[in-house]
Amino acid sequence: MSNVGLILEEKAADIGNFMVGRLLPFRQKRHVGPFVFIDHMGPAKLKDYQNLDVGPHPHIGLSTLTYLFEGSIMHRDSLGSEIEIKPGAVNWMTAGKGVVHSERTPEYLRTTDKTLHGLQIWVALPKELEDMEPSFVHVEEDKLPNWSDDNADYKLIAGQFREYTSGVPVYSPLYFIEIKAKKDFKVSLGQDLYGESALYVLEGEIKDGDFTYGTKQLLVAKDAKLCEFEMTAGTTVYIFGGEALPEEHFIFWNFVSSSRETIDKAKEDWINDRFPHVPNETGRVPLPEAQAKSKLKE
Repeated sequence: MSNVGLILEEKAADIGNFMVGRLLPFRQKRHVGPFVFIDHMGPAKLKDYQNLDVGPHPHIGLSTLTYLFEGSIMHRDSLGSEIEIKPGAVNWMTAGKGVVHSERTPEYLRTTDKTLHGLQIWVALPKELEDMEPSFVHVEEDKLPNWSDDNADYKLIAGQFREYTSGVPVYSPLYFIEIKAKKDFKVSLGQDLYGESALYVLEGEIKDGDFTYGTKQLLVAKDAKLCEFEMTAGTTVYIFGGEALPEEHFIFWNFVSSSRETIDKAKEDWINDRFPHVPNETGRVPLPEAQAKSKLKE
């Protein structure tokens, strides 16, 4: 019997001058554990005149995780961080009470053809940490736990799984695992997972019972403890989840909080330029007019 409780199809979303595939949230599923937002960027082939340019924009109440498969992004934030994100490394920015950042194609790539492909993820903070001081951590690929067996290569990008702990400083129990199959085999991880879990097929396909699933599908498990499926050779999947936060969290534009009032204040602060500025940046992304005038939905 299949353990897939919900199948979510990747849907197109515009993040400014770049289209992405949105995996979370959906009306049917607002979060998986503390994961409240996931965008699949690309794979996009950009011409010499095409670049990623997401100008300064704010966040509160969450941590962002950027993980690239191909390409490069220059990250700048109001903490003074300025670093190029390359494939395999993890950018982990905790907004807490408020941070501003930009994401752009690095200068040396702006006049050449390039590819951009990766995941951008938001993880909600526990209620007691939503107003913490913002912080930024960059973890290189060789600092992430990885292991192999005859069937696959594994990497723990964030959180804790089995005896492994990622160097990414998470704030609630979670896991974000990469599995790359060397040959056809059955994966059985349920005994080591906890909370809620979901699986995203980046390339290839998996089988669960009599069903086969491929790319652009997010599969939410009925029970993390029953996580078992078959992978075909050459397939890459990402398994993520963890303990759900006890309080309800609201998402409004780039803001996440357990308090509607906190989000309303963040809207006003951004409109009135009360967030910190990003060094070596100009301009900023305006609060969308429709969202500025609307109220949070139940």
